[in-house]
Amino acid sequence: MAGWHPRVFLTRFRLNKRPATLTLLALIALLQTGCSSVFFYPDKVTYITPDRLNLEYEDIYLDTADGETLHGWWLPALTEEPAKGTVYYLHGNAQNVSAHILNVAWLPEQGYNVFAIDYRGYGQSTGAPDIEGALHDTETGLRWLAERHPENDHPLFLLGQSLGGGLGIALASEWVQRSEQPQLSGVILDGTFSGFRLIAREKLGEFWLTWPFQIPLSWSITDDYEGVDRIANIAPVPVKIIHSARDGIIPFHHGMRLYEPAEQPKDFLRTDTPHGATFVLPAYREAVLEFMEGTF
Repeated sequence: MAGWHPRVFLTRFRLNKRPATLTLLALIALLQTGCSSVFFYPDKVTYITPDRLNLEYEDIYLDTADGETLHGWWLPALTEEPAKGTVYYLHGNAQNVSAHILNVAWLPEQGYNVFAIDYRGYGQSTGAPDIEGALHDTETGLRWLAERHPENDHPLFLLGQSLGGGLGIALASEWVQRSEQPQLSGVILDGTFSGFRLIAREKLGEFWLTWPFQIPLSWSITDDYEGVDRIANIAPVPVKIIHSARDGIIPFHHGMRLYEPAEQPKDFLRTDTPHGATFVLPAYREAVLEFMEGTF
């Protein structure tokens, strides 16, 4: 969720507009998008490709039920032995998968396959992003993985960071409640907000122009997928929640709010890095590896 600021809606307007007009135009922009666009900042720039990181990879293109095409990367494990498992990676809200791939580029060397997709509107994926569409996209990717590895003896993990964690909670809870196959072996949430509506309200409250309207504007965000309401439904799949005490984008209390309603088995890792920088430190990588290997 890096870079979330309501003022982004104001950049199209000149500063010499009368304050009342500026406020009205900003509110109209928010309401026309249903406020949903505050969660998505995609671009089409290619920042880095896996081969630049000495990784093998395959471009994957998936068709959605509503006519979009999603792009993703399949990164096979870099070990002679069979892969220990597969990690389905859902990235944060800015840029595209090529800007986030470093967060999981260390996993193939540890014996894990990685599948990472771009939501609609990001990178090479077609369409325009919104919450409902992105949720459909995450399920499209998981179903592709299910077809590739249908067996339950191949561990399958979901790793969601920031926005990806919010989407991942909704996806995992539905997957578990419908008894979909293959079963998830574990869910890892890093720097994730506790609810779409709640984080929107908080962010709107941080800016003077939208502060008076934070509650009515946040009501335009659906509350059907709030993490605090859905995370318990992931059980009995183990959940690991990671949150930094120094997270300046998604405050630390969001991690604690998610941990409280989660059912056992669950684990909480308090970290000390900026938002989205968890896996820069080897100790935090090792903690995730221990969690995954403990579910085998």
